[in-house]
Amino acid sequence: MAKDYTDLARDIVAHVGGKDNVINLRHCITRLRFTLKDENKADDAYLKQRDGIVTVVKAGGQYQVVIGNHVPDVYAAVLKEGVKGVGSIDEDLDARDKTAKGNLFDRFVDLVSGIFQPFLGPLAAAGIIKGLVAILAAWLGWNATNSSLYVILNAAGDGFFQFLPIFIAITSARKFKMNEFTALAIVSALVYPDIALSVVGLKKAGLDHVFGIPFSLPATGYLSTVMPAILAIWVGSKIEKWLRSVTPDVIKLFMVPFVTMLVTIPLTFLLVGPIANIIADGLSNGFQAIMGISPILFGFVLGAAWQVMVMFGLHWAIVPLAILDVATNGYSLIFAPALLPNFTQTGVLLAILLKSKEKKVKTMATPALISSLFGVTEPAIYGVTLPMRTPFIISCIVSGLIGAAMEAFRIKTYSIGGLGVFLYPSLVDPKTGRTAEMMIAIIITLIAIGLAFLIQFLLPVPTLYGSQNERQMKMEPIAKPVVTALKEPQQEIIASPLQGEIVTLENVPDEVFASGAMGKGLAINPTQGVVVAPVNGVITTLFPTGHAVGIRTENGVEILIHVGMDTVSLSGRGFKTFIKAGDNVEAGQKLLEFDLATIQKANLPLISPIIITNAGDYLDVLMTQEASVKVGDYLLTTIK
Repeated sequence: MAKDYTDLARDIVAHVGGKDNVINLRHCITRLRFTLKDENKADDAYLKQRDGIVTVVKAGGQYQVVIGNHVPDVYAAVLKEGVKGVGSIDEDLDARDKTAKGNLFDRFVDLVSGIFQPFLGPLAAAGIIKGLVAILAAWLGWNATNSSLYVILNAAGDGFFQFLPIFIAITSARKFKMNEFTALAIVSALVYPDIALSVVGLKKAGLDHVFGIPFSLPATGYLSTVMPAILAIWVGSKIEKWLRSVTPDVIKLFMVPFVTMLVTIPLTFLLVGPIANIIADGLSNGFQAIMGISPILFGFVLGAAWQVMVMFGLHWAIVPLAILDVATNGYSLIFAPALLPNFTQTGVLLAILLKSKEKKVKTMATPALISSLFGVTEPAIYGVTLPMRTPFIISCIVSGLIGAAMEAFRIKTYSIGGLGVFLYPSLVDPKTGRTAEMMIAIIITLIAIGLAFLIQFLLPVPTLYGSQNERQMKMEPIAKPVVTALKEPQQEIIASPLQGEIVTLENVPDEVFASGAMGKGLAINPTQGVVVAPVNGVITTLFPTGHAVGIRTENGVEILIHVGMDTVSLSGRGFKTFIKAGDNVEAGQKLLEFDLATIQKANLPLISPIIITNAGDYLDVLMTQEASVKVGDYLLTTIK
């Protein structure tokens, strides 16, 4: 049975500033990628600690909420909350005048990701099919003259790449706020099958000029091209926008697309297309020139940086250039160093699984390892290796070495195909069926996994869910003692926000709290349903369900009060709040009320932890020795 992500979706929408703050939403393999009107309205702290969310990343003009492998289900749930996805079409195109904010590079990344992300899935699938067809041709001798199945599969793989401009037209129209069907009509003219023969005939007759401008096509026409389609739709969107503003409503339905097509299509063939081809050739030649200086150095730098680029969405500056390279030359060398970094994550994760003593690390690392084999590294990076730091650094260094090796052997990608174990068919030359490069890449993959595993296995595995002090003790060398003047310790006393019986943290019926992963503190089994502020401070977090509240004191102590266990499942039933996030509160001020009977009727524990979530910043946290407390009684002391 499919899991219900409605609550998570509502929470995400609420804490990115509401649906009115969302310009658009798309998703990739693991992330929801929001374009927001105002990122300052998003609650980063809340989203980062919310169950179901790995972390939040802001890059490339996008607000990225990292979910994991089930992101399509969460995306669908978010759309049900009224958020517009990339695939939705507004009736009023004039209303779609919001664009990504940020510097030019941010806007470029947002533009490129917006154009290519929506069809990456079928693009990868077509690339895999092309590779499989090449393998069948090489190993079984299949071809278009002896196998009908070969012909069908070849069409399945080639068709997408042949008509790539059509797909680009759709996504570019969405990005440039143009009518998608008008955009399709424009680009359909570019890939019209008979036009190439007509151009040849006109050239022979000396009639290949329009208003004195040469009319010509690239050697292979505009099939499989990238830049001409993007620029054509950008120009068309400008023309269409102006026409919508000046055309009477009574004829707008047909007159706007008529004039847009009538102007844009000739302009594209005569000016836009040739300019786009010059740009495309320049980019391709530029990368080839860099490769000519030192392919191995290029491979090391791109391989080492790739995972960092993926984290911030900056890899979108390279992906379209690789697609362009394949479209222009039939293969690409510039993308090879980016093919295998996911396997270095596989290696370090395997070592962590074998060496780590932390149950939660093993729980997170196992699915992350499986995902890494299929080219999805976000769960590994955000959930395990990046927080541990050292494994992430190992992975990047080994990826650099592997990237250099890929360039040293001049491994070519003949299509932008699948990820992880599905990438290998894209390394088979479709013209010759040559598989030598694929076999070399498989050997380099095994070296990547083995080298990353060996280095991590020989080094200590950092503690991830212990206290921050424990983590520092394991990761940092002990400095020699320095004799200094004694300083008086700074203390902050925290009163009890609840009335009830004291319960030690290890006896809390929840592993996360009991293990100390959330921080130091204790719990109270309440006898009254009132929570008051234990200190003067500011409300940093208030769960919509009202079952948990975060407070930061004037001196920086961060306190979490969590009423009951699994009370989030009550969806706010039995809870009443008197404050909101951002409020300043005074010690003793009522924060919320809860109905003990409602919680008990749901068979949920009443035990309520009070945690110092940044306990690692303090020398110690002292706790009351009393068996029970009343509201306002002494509870905890932090010592700094």
